[in-house]
Order: sequence, then structure tokens, then C-alpha cells
Amino acid sequence: MKVSTRGRYGLRAMLDLAEHQNSAPIPLRKIAERQSISIQYLEQIFVALRRSGLVRSVRGAQGGYELDKEADDIYVGDIVEILEGPVAPVDCLVKDDNCQQQDDCITRDVWQMVQESIEDVLYSMTLNDLKNKKSLKLIKQNAENN
Repeated sequence: MKVSTRGRYGLRAMLDLAEHQNSAPIPLRKIAERQSISIQYLEQIFVALRRSGLVRSVRGAQGGYELDKEADDIYVGDIVEILEGPVAPVDCLVKDDNCQQQDDCITRDVWQMVQESIEDVLYSMTLNDLKNKKSLKLIKQNAENN
């Protein structure tokens, strides 16, 4: 599985929003400038994020975007799945009717474990964790201890 620029930029933009959100909405132009992302591309990304309920838009001269949930309630996995689709290393984990050997496939178990491991990591970190840089340090420490 390879995360595209859509997923990577979307996560960076959401983290930027979490870091800079105060009482006023943040214009996409500001996020685009800080993150060196094309404003047009960011607009496409934020359409999906708004439809999913992770952000809300505020119209007007002082308009922009705000998180629609607390940063503690938005997981990295939420963002990645909204922008990239299901986290599945092989199609048969998403489309059950795609493989005729599904019932007898021993390798499917391997791919299922890979998918679960990826999901475990993505859903172990919230935007707030990234903002505070706590989660990445904990994961590294746990990996070194195991």
C-alpha cells in the first residue's frame, strides 16, 4: 500500500489546522502557503474532508475552515481512509467477490494481518497526539522495548 499525495497532504493540512486553530477560521490560502501545497489541490482535499464531517467551512470575509471535531477525536486513520479509501494491501480484503479462491486462500490471512497492523498504527494516533508529538515518541519507545 502506498499513500498518495492526497493522503499525505491532507494529513499535513489537518495537522496545520489543528496547530493554528484558535477562535477564527483559517483560510485555505494560509494552510497552502505554510504547507507548500497548491491551493487548487487543497480545495479538492477539503471538499472530501468537509463532506465527511471532519472540517466545516465558514463563509465571509473572515471565513475559512475549522475542525468540526476536537483534535482528540480525529484519528490519522480517519483522514487517510477518507482521502485514500479503505486501508487494504490487496483487493480481496475490500471486495469479497473479487477472488474465486477466497475460501481456500492461505495468503489472505497474511494480508489481513498486514491490514490490521496498518489500521492499528493509523488509529492509535489523533491529530492532538501529532500536534503534541507524543504518539510518535511512544511508538518509537515501544518498538525499541520489544
